[in-house]
Amino acid sequence: MNRKDLGELIKDVHKRKPSYGYHRIWKIIVEETGWVISANLVHKVCKLLKIKSKAKHYKYKKPGEESVKYENIIGYNWNTSRPFEKVVSDTTSFWFKKKKYDWTFYLDVFNNEIVGYDVSEFMHGNGILNHQAEIINRISVEVTDVTPDGSGIHKANFMTSENSVGQNKVSTWGQEYNSIFTRSKNGTYDISDEYFMPVVRNVPVFPDKDLKPGDTWQAEGHEAHDLRQTFNITTPYKVPFTAYYTYQGETEKDGQKLHVIKAIYNLYFASPKPDMNSISPAKDEYFDYPISTMGYSDQTIYWDNQRGTIQSYTEKFRIQLETVYGNTFVFQGTARAEITELKQVNNVATIEKVQKEIEDLGIKNTAVSADEKGITISIENIQFKPDSAMLQESEKEKLIKIAKILSAFPENDLLISGHTALAGNAQSRQKLSEERASAVAEFLIDLGIKDSHHIFTQGFGATKPIAPNTNTEGMARNRRVEITIMEK
Repeated sequence: MNRKDLGELIKDVHKRKPSYGYHRIWKIIVEETGWVISANLVHKVCKLLKIKSKAKHYKYKKPGEESVKYENIIGYNWNTSRPFEKVVSDTTSFWFKKKKYDWTFYLDVFNNEIVGYDVSEFMHGNGILNHQAEIINRISVEVTDVTPDGSGIHKANFMTSENSVGQNKVSTWGQEYNSIFTRSKNGTYDISDEYFMPVVRNVPVFPDKDLKPGDTWQAEGHEAHDLRQTFNITTPYKVPFTAYYTYQGETEKDGQKLHVIKAIYNLYFASPKPDMNSISPAKDEYFDYPISTMGYSDQTIYWDNQRGTIQSYTEKFRIQLETVYGNTFVFQGTARAEITELKQVNNVATIEKVQKEIEDLGIKNTAVSADEKGITISIENIQFKPDSAMLQESEKEKLIKIAKILSAFPENDLLISGHTALAGNAQSRQKLSEERASAVAEFLIDLGIKDSHHIFTQGFGATKPIAPNTNTEGMARNRRVEITIMEK
């Protein structure tokens, strides 16, 4: 394939679709020929051939008066001496597929760089809002050693979960990752490509000087994404960035003195082209891969100087992947994480204490066990209304008693697991187990035992029986909910 051949194809598509721009022309060529080419190359050839889309033009009505007016605090003074000294924004509206959207972008006056943007569905007619999601990252970290230069060797477990805002009180236990990495005293990572977590690396990175409120600095970092299932990329997909930091000073949170750091970075990364010789067309008829990554992250970090680690952070982010076949994958939402010291519960004394309290409270059909996650209270033969996730009143009374035991572990997260007997099909069993776990979790939240950020649910259907499903007694034992007091 050469530019002459490509030029002829572009002319042909332009003749058929005169209103199409270079990106839609590129997509048609890829779909019709199977060629692996970039949209940028099509753009260049279109410019050489002086091919432009014959767009339709519309008359627009003169806009009316502004509904809201804000004070002009900048005036005409656009002079800046550093990034993020002056950031301005503007919002415009547009229609797409019969829906109205608001597009807001944020511009850094220092270098005219767009540092963030947001597109949200405008509320109209039917009152539909755009989807929002909350990401909860649960991290268990142990520093196993410290090197002579002050770097810490970390052994960590990461759990990620996503919960649609306004739909559920609790988050479903997500995918787990194990990781081992070294973190320098300045905050830079040394981590093997066999590990996919943490996603954001080298944030924050500190300069070699004492900081005072208002100080700014910048440092390099990268995001590492797990694209094994989406694109069969077997190692972390790394997207580099430059993070801009502002030290905002000290604050007190939950009686603890913390340092507040603002971290903002933009993403734009053109992916290296894969080795097409290693791909078999017969085996991989449809091979897609990312060609560009765009987005932003806006984080507020609460740093514990005494422990030398992040105590918590909040983040607003947007990531957009574009692929060679013109597909677009967008991930956006908010994230929140906090680090706490969990109470160690997996010991003989605590297990015996919990078991005795269950016996003293007269809670029937309930067992206590321990594993690597912590101590599990298994409520066997738990009663719901037939084929539903609505708790019977007798089980609510049982959970109120168990809540008294759980209140002794305020620092520990809870994992609620639902299980069913072998009845119905696998899909219905899985759904029912998830719903029943959520019902128990929400009941405990309503009792004030935990908030929604410290209680998680899982559903296993009938995949983990503790008794045979061949008789009524065994099925009753398998129809259970387990409450794990987590120590990791």
